[in-house]
Amino acid sequence: MQTFTTKTIRDIALESPQTTRVFEEFKIDYCCGGRKLLQDACQDAGLDFRLVAQKLESAMKDHDARGDSYQPEKKSPSQLIDYIIGKHHVFTVQEIERLTPLMEKVCTRHGDHHPHLFELQTVFTALTDSLVPHMRKEESVLFPYIQMLESSLTENMSVSPPHFGTVENPIRMMLADHEADGDRLRRMREISGDYTLPDGACPSFTALYAGLQDLEKDLHRHIHLENNVLFPGAVKLEQSTLTFGLEIAAG
Repeated sequence: MQTFTTKTIRDIALESPQTTRVFEEFKIDYCCGGRKLLQDACQDAGLDFRLVAQKLESAMKDHDARGDSYQPEKKSPSQLIDYIIGKHHVFTVQEIERLTPLMEKVCTRHGDHHPHLFELQTVFTALTDSLVPHMRKEESVLFPYIQMLESSLTENMSVSPPHFGTVENPIRMMLADHEADGDRLRRMREISGDYTLPDGACPSFTALYAGLQDLEKDLHRHIHLENNVLFPGAVKLEQSTLTFGLEIAAG
């Protein structure tokens, strides 16, 4: 059996991305809260550590048996940015556009009998109001700078200091946004009782809860790739670029 007692959730997710499915199953935060030891996270959530460890090991064995090789975690920073935008940013925008009117419809028709829907709508609106400008800032400022850093190393070129000083400054802002959005996702799950449908729920109610869960799962994966892979890689990339620039200046 794998030894998980000394590993953080983040370490496990990075080493074996297929394990994120298990973390989703047990509602273990592997993006914003990923720096906890797995054993501590299980204890805090009242989970059987041995059962979770067995599920993780099974997921890893199934992955090896299938020979799956497609892992975004292994991409270069520029490739990972293209992947995040094409898969996660596009999906998030599309789902916000789809779920916002659906949320309004369900609240209008069922809010009188299920008043928690109005609180759910409030938190969902706060989430979407955060996500859209957040992704725009990434696409217009942070991501282009990271791609420029990678190109500069590849092409042996120096990079002018950015207006924000260092890549760690916008990353710090993005991490704070991720933390706040992670709290909103957890609150939405609490309000909805883990997205438990009432008896006789109509198709719209059912579709709303299914869509919110899909959005949550995608955002967990999205945030994991940025917090645990892209952002640490960008910091190292900038450090390498600065070292390279000093070497050029020294002649």
